[in-house]
Amino acid sequence: MNYSIPLLPLPMDLETKPVLKKLTGVHRALAELKGVTGIIPNENILINTLSLQEAKDSSAIENIITTHDELYKSDVFAKQFTTSASKEVYSYVSALNIGYKEVKKKRASHQ
Repeated sequence: MNYSIPLLPLPMDLETKPVLKKLTGVHRALAELKGVTGIIPNENILINTLSLQEAKDSSAIENIITTHDELYKSDVFAKQFTTSASKEVYSYVSALNIGYKEVKKKRASHQ
């Protein structure tokens, strides 16, 4: 299987009519999410849950399978994981958090 990742920018127009039509719904959903996060006492709970779900699903693509129960039973701070898969998923979460902080830091330095 040979696949070559294309260089950016792509030679095609991604702003097609179907994509632009979907944007209205996406903007509405993001506005709702923003409104809901304002009433959550600790919005990091939501963010951490979403990144954990993303890490779990992305790891499954690499045949690293775990359950929500295994993830929630693991103690990240004590470095006690229920399975090697849960440890891998939490490593993925850690990488996501590091990447997010780097993007945020670079964005702040360019403003």
